[in-house]
Amino acid sequence: MELPIFPLKNVVLFPGMVLPLHIFELRYREMINRCIEERLPFGVVLIADGQEVGVSAKPHTVGTAARIVRVERLEDGRMNITTVGTQRFRILELRDDQSYLTAIVRHFPIVNGATRLASDLSQRVRPKVLEYVALLSKAANVNLTLDRLPEDPLTLAFLVAISLQVGDKDKQQLLEAAGVPEMLALESRMLSRELLLLKYMIDTREDMQSLNRGPSGYIFPN
Repeated sequence: MELPIFPLKNVVLFPGMVLPLHIFELRYREMINRCIEERLPFGVVLIADGQEVGVSAKPHTVGTAARIVRVERLEDGRMNITTVGTQRFRILELRDDQSYLTAIVRHFPIVNGATRLASDLSQRVRPKVLEYVALLSKAANVNLTLDRLPEDPLTLAFLVAISLQVGDKDKQQLLEAAGVPEMLALESRMLSRELLLLKYMIDTREDMQSLNRGPSGYIFPN
């Protein structure tokens, strides 16, 4: 199928993830208006190379379709929209015959969510997620709570992917994972890495604060 494409920097959209967007460029107003009128989704892809959104930008080949669930129209034609990620896709061919980018895409389902391996890996990931949230709370001095984690490995994999505070490169790697076991295995490794970093930050916080403080106050701005 052909899908309008919205390349973005610093955003990797996953199925089930809510993404608010401010639409101000004329070509994207045209694109979103078309999607609203024809009840079409559009594809959100992370920019792989290039500085400007949708101009000279080269997107990654794997993205997620976004469904528009709320529209706020502003007087000057700009829009605030709320979208939800639905399905992964893989770009087969990019097209630039319209004012905005479009692509021929193929559905890229995430597989093997009901396998024994997925179940085993989800049990390995679950305690790491709980520890990660607890350490994030401590490191940021905020009260983060997690009532319960989903039992379904697929839902858990996407929840962790959305919640992990990691870079775009890591996020894109998770999005491109072939199946649920591969995604959970990656998340397990990323969580182990992030847990070590958080523990180090917490353990050395007092030392860093003392180094950053002189006789008359802080000697460094941050």
